[in-house]
Amino acid sequence: MVNDVEETIEYYTDILGFTLLRTVPEEGKLDWAMVKRNDVVMMFQSSKSLKTKMPRLQGEKPGGGLTFYIKVDGIAELHNQLFDNEVEIISELESTFYDTIEFSIIDVNGYVLTFSEEQN
Repeated sequence: MVNDVEETIEYYTDILGFTLLRTVPEEGKLDWAMVKRNDVVMMFQSSKSLKTKMPRLQGEKPGGGLTFYIKVDGIAELHNQLFDNEVEIISELESTFYDTIEFSIIDVNGYVLTFSEEQN
């Protein structure tokens, strides 16, 4: 669930390097979009559209405590790229006890994206 599908597409394509695959509708004010980067596919639906489809979500807002955990290759390069794009990094590169290197950002809707690479 996102506040603005167009703004979310712009953030994910221009800043995070995703490719836009599809939108609904194809023209005009968008209700839904799908983006992809490597093996990661994400779909976004407008808050208004999703709440109409799922009334249980009335009163909920995008973001919150949801964290997306995304495995990547080249974590240092990705970190530097996002840092250069002035993305809000909330957890810097760190080694974990489960043998990964990770960092986390907040996206334009308040979702946490944690990028992770296995240590060799």
